[in-house]
Amino acid sequence: MALCSSPEWARFVEDELLPWVLGGHDLGDALLEVGPGPGLTTDALRRQAARLAAAELDPGLAGQLAARLAGSNAAVVLADAACLPFAAASFSAAACLTMLHHIPSARQQDTALAEIARVLRPGGPLVGSDGLDTPQRRRVHQGDVFVPVDPGTLAQRLRIAGFTDARVEVAGDRLRFAATAL
Repeated sequence: MALCSSPEWARFVEDELLPWVLGGHDLGDALLEVGPGPGLTTDALRRQAARLAAAELDPGLAGQLAARLAGSNAAVVLADAACLPFAAASFSAAACLTMLHHIPSARQQDTALAEIARVLRPGGPLVGSDGLDTPQRRRVHQGDVFVPVDPGTLAQRLRIAGFTDARVEVAGDRLRFAATAL
């Protein structure tokens, strides 16, 4: 948590992660961010769409982020990614930035991906990133949930969850993915 709320992480998100992950995707007018944590990704994403909803599972993080973003174009909702409190086709795009590995199993990750597909408008992009399974990342996550996403199977998992045009790319110790809701 210290890293994900640090000024260094904020600079990395702005200067490297978001330009790489968004890569020219049109996010439209209503963006969903799943798993914002302390919200440094939210700060950057809310400039990408007229309206942003951030779904966060942790009550403390959701409350702090909601208070900090009160009066902005971002609304924070306490929600589980596997059961989002939004109507079908509510969002023009969705983003999952370095959060899928915090979901306790691949099966639960797949449920969350299917739920994201449900709340996206047909043709809406899902963009995201995650860290690969490295010894350093395992050390950082001691005592925390860490279920790395396999880049070799992610495209197929996205297709099964209700997406098309699934693409996964690895660079260094990270992966990025993009797919289009059916």
